[in-house]
Amino acid sequence: MGETSRQPSIGVVVLTMGNRPDELQRALSTLMSQDAVDLDVVVVGNGWDPIGLPSGVRGLFLEENIGIPAGRNAGVPNVSGEFLCFLDDDSWFLDAGFLADAVSRFRRHPQMGMLQPRITDPANETDPRRWIPRLNKRTAEESSRVFHVGETCLVMARATFEATGGWAGGFWYAHEGIELAWRVWDTGHHVWYAGDMRIGHPVVDPRRHEEFYRLNARNRVWLARRNLHWPFSWIYVSSWVLIDCVRLRREPASVRQYLSGWKAGWQGNPWYSAPRPKLKWRTHLRMALAGRPPIV
Repeated sequence: MGETSRQPSIGVVVLTMGNRPDELQRALSTLMSQDAVDLDVVVVGNGWDPIGLPSGVRGLFLEENIGIPAGRNAGVPNVSGEFLCFLDDDSWFLDAGFLADAVSRFRRHPQMGMLQPRITDPANETDPRRWIPRLNKRTAEESSRVFHVGETCLVMARATFEATGGWAGGFWYAHEGIELAWRVWDTGHHVWYAGDMRIGHPVVDPRRHEEFYRLNARNRVWLARRNLHWPFSWIYVSSWVLIDCVRLRREPASVRQYLSGWKAGWQGNPWYSAPRPKLKWRTHLRMALAGRPPIV
């Protein structure tokens, strides 16, 4: 990165387990083709040694897979830049001006703490509704403030990320994007879903993970225990138990796995390292006034 350059500086953390080489190559190719930005890129190998990377891209070898959020955290100290971008290896940029456009929006809207673009699969006519991070999923092109994010591509100021305390390392995967979004709100900023910006991602079944229901249930409980004051913590967990068990009522094996995770959430330690303070009471209020009280 040139010291005299006036282009925005962005540290990019690309997370991979090394099992999708073609997808990783596509992600890096479209990343390094971004216009009007200075990039400092590290590929974090979660249990894989990142070798054979393109020029200008460094690797960080983690000897064992420590999970998705902890892997992203590990990459942050290894990149410089006023802004951070987190990119998964199976996502790719569809527009060469994406990152420059994102930074310009942060400049114009200083209260914006994190940006998630619209996730889309160009090979499919319709994208999953779950990719729209809000209750009203009528149209993916509509932009709005949101309270959780799809983690596959996110942009934020480094100072905001550091103020949040980072990703919830012990979650392994599932709901770490909710916690990070809540923590952004707790800094006094908001999270923005940019429906007019695009990131490519293939349509895959999230239930492909063996422990999908267990980790979703456990991390719902941990999310509440780590962040919410009583009685919001109990209301939040109880509402999601009812919602998910109704959704899974025709899948008894999935319900059993879900309830096993719910139990583990109350029995286990929700902290990967030192505990953080719960969200401020005024953050609970700000979220409620913005249309998403932390009860569901």
